[in-house]
Amino acid sequence: MAENPPSDVADVLAAVLDSDDPVHAALRRQILHLSVRERCSCGCGTAYFDLDPGEVMPAPTGPGTVVAAGAQLVTGTGECPGEVLAFARGGYLSWLEVCSWSDDVDVTLDSARQWLWPRP
Repeated sequence: MAENPPSDVADVLAAVLDSDDPVHAALRRQILHLSVRERCSCGCGTAYFDLDPGEVMPAPTGPGTVVAAGAQLVTGTGECPGEVLAFARGGYLSWLEVCSWSDDVDVTLDSARQWLWPRP
């Protein structure tokens, strides 16, 4: 079984994947089976996953690559400096992207976690 993902990855995935949505619920069940294969070298925290498909069922996302979930990041001052996007390929979580829209605010996976977690 794959190692659990780091807490920053697990927390952000849990925040953007709505447990009431059947596709998201299936993807949430994959979180504990993910391992981080690689992270973006720029420091943003974007993470690329490995997952043994024999460990968990695929989500009904279709055969290609899709943006399975996403959320805009909102700071305490109301700025929207970026977003996070969870991608699935063939029904399995594939990577978590951290996107910056601003040169004024440092957008990383850690800052995304602070702005998303816990969600109301």
